[in-house]
Amino acid sequence: MKKTRLLNPQLSRAVASLGHGQGLTVCDCGLPIGGSVERIDLALTHGVPGFLETLDVLLSETVVEEIIIAKEFAQVSPALHQQFAERIRLLEEEQGAPVRVVQVSHESFKVQSDLSKAVVRTGECTPYANVILKSGVAF
Repeated sequence: MKKTRLLNPQLSRAVASLGHGQGLTVCDCGLPIGGSVERIDLALTHGVPGFLETLDVLLSETVVEEIIIAKEFAQVSPALHQQFAERIRLLEEEQGAPVRVVQVSHESFKVQSDLSKAVVRTGECTPYANVILKSGVAF
């Protein structure tokens, strides 16, 4: 059995296969997912698993140099956005390097998510709880 936090084999494989600059999208249960990108569907019911708990596990397993979010995230869901921002601050401390956060329109976000290596669908029901994690390197 793995010693690290991430137990889902499909998600673990997706993280391990990320190359520098490739994206992994973590989304709420409403984001449309294109047919050309791998879907890793973790959603069980509304809110399970949540966006933040899924993000926490992925951040513990992935070097991240950039994160793309919809600019609407902070405006529409400020409480969740604030919790997300705190996690990014902690990630920067852990990695010893800044993480660039890029804000785009929600329409642009949807297009860019289809270019990800995979899209991880959570049970989150908070609007705009979606991020694209761009992989960094561990050296």
